[in-house]
Amino acid sequence: MPSWRDCAPGIRLRLTPFGNDVTETGVISGNTDMVLGRIVDPPDNLVVQHLMNEGLACVIRADHPLAGDSLSAEQYEQLRHVNVLPPGRMRAGLYQALEKRGLRRQVAVSVTHFLAVPEMIAVTDYCATLPRLICQHLSRDRRLRILPAPVDLGTFPVEMGWHARYRDDPAHRWFRTLIMETAETLADAGINGQHGL
Repeated sequence: MPSWRDCAPGIRLRLTPFGNDVTETGVISGNTDMVLGRIVDPPDNLVVQHLMNEGLACVIRADHPLAGDSLSAEQYEQLRHVNVLPPGRMRAGLYQALEKRGLRRQVAVSVTHFLAVPEMIAVTDYCATLPRLICQHLSRDRRLRILPAPVDLGTFPVEMGWHARYRDDPAHRWFRTLIMETAETLADAGINGQHGL
């Protein structure tokens, strides 16, 4: 199968994080081609397609004193945590999941991007609770250890949304198909929280 580089060698992508209000992205006006993430209460002119469900896992340093195969709820609550404050709904989802399961975190530091987490975790005894896709990527870093969350924190949807005017656009349809196939590959590999890390 040809790669996207072969099929669309002139494609240019601009990736921009979006906050709680999807209208800020320009996708509703049609100025932005697509949004990916958790899309809550979309307007009528936004087509939303579910890609997969994502779960959560924990990251600690590889030589952490608690570096076993799992964390108990008690250990989790005793640890100090790196809190990620990304734009969007994932932040609220994690707080709600922890509250629903009766878990508390002692937040030591908050960062605004997931990429800040590995360096903080690698040199401290802190813990971070992150989406499994990100944990899968971080598992390549030998300084880090990925553990399941101490309790089932549930899953959250990852969705793709676009303005209805692009529904039949051939290039847009091609790109949506590429994203859907990638999401299916990730889901089949068990990375999306259904089949482990």
